[in-house]
Amino acid sequence: MQILSGMDRARNALERGERLPGGTLPLPIAESWQRCRELGLDPHRRPRGEVVPFATVTRRRQKMEGLRRLALAEMQVLYAQIAGSNLMIALADAGGMVLDTISDQAFTESTAGRAIIPGSLWDEARRGTNALGLASDASQPVGVFGREHYFTCHAHLSCMAAPILDAHGQVLGLLDASCANEARQQHTHALVRMAAAQIENGLIFQECADNFILAFHPRAEYLDTLSAGLLALSRDGVVTALNRPGSALLSGLPAGADARFDTLFEMPFARALDGLLRGGVFPIRDAAGSQVLMVCRQIAPGLAVRNLHQEPQARPHDKGGSAPRFVCADAAVKAAMADIGQAVAMGMPIHLTGETGTGKELMARHIHEVSGRRGEFVAVNCGALAEQLFVAEIFGHEQGAFTNARTEGSIGLARQADGGTLFLDEIADIPLSAQTALLRFLDAREVRPVGGLKIHKVDVQIVSATNRNLEAMVAERAFRADLLYRLNGLVLHLPPLSARSDFALVVKHLLQELAPGVAITDAAIASLAQREWPGNIRELRSLLQRLLLRRQGAFIDETCLVEGAGDSGDTCPACRDRGLASRICREIRATYRVHRSVTHTARALGLSRTTVYKHLCGEPLN
Repeated sequence: MQILSGMDRARNALERGERLPGGTLPLPIAESWQRCRELGLDPHRRPRGEVVPFATVTRRRQKMEGLRRLALAEMQVLYAQIAGSNLMIALADAGGMVLDTISDQAFTESTAGRAIIPGSLWDEARRGTNALGLASDASQPVGVFGREHYFTCHAHLSCMAAPILDAHGQVLGLLDASCANEARQQHTHALVRMAAAQIENGLIFQECADNFILAFHPRAEYLDTLSAGLLALSRDGVVTALNRPGSALLSGLPAGADARFDTLFEMPFARALDGLLRGGVFPIRDAAGSQVLMVCRQIAPGLAVRNLHQEPQARPHDKGGSAPRFVCADAAVKAAMADIGQAVAMGMPIHLTGETGTGKELMARHIHEVSGRRGEFVAVNCGALAEQLFVAEIFGHEQGAFTNARTEGSIGLARQADGGTLFLDEIADIPLSAQTALLRFLDAREVRPVGGLKIHKVDVQIVSATNRNLEAMVAERAFRADLLYRLNGLVLHLPPLSARSDFALVVKHLLQELAPGVAITDAAIASLAQREWPGNIRELRSLLQRLLLRRQGAFIDETCLVEGAGDSGDTCPACRDRGLASRICREIRATYRVHRSVTHTARALGLSRTTVYKHLCGEPLN
C-alpha cells in the first residue's frame, strides 16, 4: 500500500473539496488555502490574470521613485547571486502590483513569466496562495514552494517574497524571486530577505540625508553587515529612523518615532557623538544596560565638529582636545597620532612621511588644531619654489633687495606663520644652498629678510613632510644630516591607502564630503579595496567624483565601477545591450583581468563562481 506524504494528502483534500488534514502544511499556507476556498477559488482552474493599464503602473512607479531606484540596483545584484536558469526577480508595490521584473530568457518565455509582468496583480483574492500576496498581508518574508501554491498550475514554481518596510514598519513594497521548483529554496529565500534589508537600509540613507546615521551591534564584526542596527538622528538627537535589526536590538526600549538618543542610551548624545566622530568603534550601553558597539556611518552635513556640544573648548596643548577631520581608525594611523599632543606642547618639530596622496597636509592641519595656536597655518610647497627665490619667500625681503623683487617687499612666510604653524611640504626638494639658511632658522627661530638688517623673532610650530627617503638622500649627500635631525623630532608615517584597515570608513567619509546622503554598497567598497591605489586618498576622491556622475540611483553600487559604463563593449554575448545586466558583466570581466582567477573575482564582487563563469564564457579575455 502506498504511503502518501503530508503534501499529497493535503493536495488531495484540497482538490476534492474535503477538509484539510491537520499538521500537513505550514500554518500560514493552510490558513491561506482556507481563505481561498471561502472566496470560491477553484484550484483546478487558472487564476484571474488581471493586469492594470500601463498608465497606472507608470503613476505608481513615479510615486515609488526613490524606492524603485534602490530596488532595481539591488534586484540586479540579487539576480546575479542566484545561480541557475528559470529565474525571475520582481518588484511589487505594497498591494502586490508588479512594477518591474528582471528574468532570464527561459523564465520570460514560460507560462509563469508571461503572467508575472508589470501591472499584474498578485493579491490572494486573485492569484490564490502565493508569496507576494502572503508577504503583503503578513508584513513578513514568506516562501511558497511548489504545490503549496493554491492553484495547481503554479505547482512547478518556488516563490520567495520579502516586504520592504519603512522606518515605522509599514510595507512600502515587495521583493520576490520566482524560480523552478528544484532550485535551492532556502538559499534563495535568505538572499531575498537580505536584498530587502539592503533596500530598507538604502532608504534610510536616502531619506535621512540631513541626519546622523549610526550603526550599532553587540559584536564589532557585525557592524558592516545587514545584522547591524541603523539609527538615524536629527542634529539634536531625535530618532528619525530605525531599521528592523535596530528595533530588535533595542527591544523593550522606547525606540519609536520622536524618541531621543538620551532615553535609549546611557550616554548623552553630544558626548557620544563627539566620541563617534573621532573615528573607529565606540562602545556604549543602552538604557537597559546592555553594551553595544557603535560607528558613525553618516555625518549631518554642514555641522562643524567643534560645535557639537557646549562644553568648553580644549585649551592649547590639551592632549586629544581636537577631533581629526579625517578617518583615523587604522591602528597604524592611531599609533602615529598618539604623541601629537605632547609633541606640540613641547614645541617639537614633527615630520610626516608617506606616499603621495596619503593625507599629509590633512594631518599637518590637524597638528595645528591640536596645538591650539591662534596664528595662521601656512603651507609651503618647497618643490614649487625656484632655488634663487626660496630664501626670499620663506624669510622675506626688503624693497628692491634683488631683481624682480616685489616693489613693496615681503615679510616672508615664516613671519606670516608667527604664532601658528609653518608646514614645509615636499621638504626633500629644498635646494642644498637653502638648507643652511633653514637649519639656522630652526636653531634660532629668528628671521632676517633678504636685503634687511633687522632680525625678527618668530614662534612657529614646524611640520615637514615628504614622500621620499631622507635617510637615503643624506647618504647620497643630497640632504643635510643636521637638517634632518632638526626636522624629525617626532616622525609620523602615514600608510598607503591599500594597506589601511579602515579603507571602508575612508571611502564613506570621502563620499559624505562630496555628496552628503549618498550611500555606497558594501560590494562596491569590496571591489574598490581590490585596487592598487598608487595615488592613494587623492586618487580615491577623484574616482568617487566620477562614480557620483555615473550612478543610476541614490547610491553607488558595484555596477558604477565599470570604466566607460556607457558603452556596450566588453560583455559576454548574452548580456550585450541588456542595460544593468551588461554593466554587471563588464564589472565581472574587468575584475577578472585584475585577479586572473575566477575564485578571487567571485570573492571580490560577492558573487558565486557559477555566475562569474557564466559571464566569462564568451570570447576569450586577453
